[in-house]
Amino acid sequence: MKLSSYQEKLNKENKTDFSDLKAVFINCTLKKSPEKSHTSGLISMSAEIMEENGVHVDIIRAVDHKIAFGVYPDMTEYGWEKDDWPAIQKKIMEADILVIGTPIWLGEKSSIATQVIERLYGFSGETNEHGQYAYYGRVGGCLVTGNEDGIKHVSMNVLYSLQHLGYVIPPQADAGWIGEAGPGKSYMDKGSGGPENEFTNRNTTFMTWNLMHMAKILKAHNGVPAYGNQRTEWDASSHKDHPNPEYR
Repeated sequence: MKLSSYQEKLNKENKTDFSDLKAVFINCTLKKSPEKSHTSGLISMSAEIMEENGVHVDIIRAVDHKIAFGVYPDMTEYGWEKDDWPAIQKKIMEADILVIGTPIWLGEKSSIATQVIERLYGFSGETNEHGQYAYYGRVGGCLVTGNEDGIKHVSMNVLYSLQHLGYVIPPQADAGWIGEAGPGKSYMDKGSGGPENEFTNRNTTFMTWNLMHMAKILKAHNGVPAYGNQRTEWDASSHKDHPNPEYR
């Protein structure tokens, strides 16, 4: 993806060192490689900005992997013969930034995006070294493409899910492009106007820089302060005035 002159200017004049950050983009297209993914086109803009500022970037096309259904960290322990998710989860846990990219189908995120979020949820009960939930201290964003309305609806769902799991969502952490409703041109099609769209390019740029800024702030402060939000401390407390009722 060719960046605009202003995007390149921002990269060139940036004074912040982001080289200690890692980012993972998960492309939730329904198309297996090497078929063209329009979502990958928008992802590439954000990824290129990050890479030009020293961020280590991994882009994962989820549909190219054998990801089992379920909400546990490793579904081979629950009857599945193959599950590539644990290796993907490892990359996610090593990253400071997670961006989920998805097309819109029937007004919703793709089925692959739903599966990815379910698998992320399967790890959400784990805790970090501070006793907080495992995703604390990381930031999340969302990119959306399609030929029907729904960017904001899809983003609300994805970003809500990520913050519920423990991710920090910075300002304006979503961006997207939708073409003419119906079977018209898609983002990467010649003449679509997608890669040149001012609104999409601005929002994608703002999202990318906000993700890097917030991730840098969290890293500098060793994540979210560990007080009042530690699962391990809560479970160890003997001062539960209102325990869950027993079911009989």
